[in-house]
Amino acid sequence: MKKGKIRILVDRCKGCALCIDECRYKEIKMSKKLNNHGYNVPEFLGKGQCTACKLCSIICPEAAIEIIELVEVEQC
Repeated sequence: MKKGKIRILVDRCKGCALCIDECRYKEIKMSKKLNNHGYNVPEFLGKGQCTACKLCSIICPEAAIEIIELVEVEQC
């Protein structure tokens, strides 16, 4: 299974929380941090459940989420 993580571009984010609602693995939650525009921004939890499905990025109206696909290395 593919694994991934996301990077949230906080200064683009307007705190709509659509990404939180869209994440089926609950890897994103709203933080108490504010960006330079005064919006609460989400944060990536990194629990290892992200599959890089890109749904959070697709739903984001501000294009504030970058997907990073992780390469799984098979051990011998």
